[in-house]
Amino acid sequence: MGDKTYAYLIADKLEYRSINGSNPVMWDIKGYIGKDLGKFWFKSHGEAVPTESQAHMEFQGLYSRAISPYLDVTGGLRYDLAYEHGNKSRGFATVGLQGKAPYFIHFESGIYVSEAGNISADLEAEYDLLFTQRLIGQPIFETSIALQDVPEWGVGSGFNNIGLGFRLRYEFVREFAPYIGINWERQLGETADMARAGGGHISNFSMLGGVRMWF
Repeated sequence: MGDKTYAYLIADKLEYRSINGSNPVMWDIKGYIGKDLGKFWFKSHGEAVPTESQAHMEFQGLYSRAISPYLDVTGGLRYDLAYEHGNKSRGFATVGLQGKAPYFIHFESGIYVSEAGNISADLEAEYDLLFTQRLIGQPIFETSIALQDVPEWGVGSGFNNIGLGFRLRYEFVREFAPYIGINWERQLGETADMARAGGGHISNFSMLGGVRMWF
């Protein structure tokens, strides 16, 4: 059985948010093809505000290798695109860890080195809290850090942001689950200073609704 090839695709988050009147659409989609020990991954996440022609998108192509039953090491490339007052892009090499921590906390983390030599890292962790076999709550924690200032991307050195969220989904079937939730994000340190200087918001709270699907 260890030589069988598997394929998987999930829209972990596909949602509409209400944030300071901008109402973005946000997504987090990922998939893989491979065997038990080694897999090739595609990941994309970002958000877009169609009414304002703004979008921030991230794409990753990764290879993962299992180093324990619940932990994979990953490596590959990342590419960012942004459409807001002009288009811009940047590329990274990346290594990271993903899997399940103790108490079945699912996490994904990465360290990134950009084509300009800038170093950053991020972490996302979430936990499924079963109220019933179909009704599931999911608290989420996110943060990121950078070693250098990258003002053209609004990134300062130090801790950049923190995000806390909670989604409540109902699995009509395992492959399809609409959800509602809340999300709070705050920029930190020099990143917050850059946002203030540009007249942007450093903190926002949003209500959200969406659907989780996998194939």
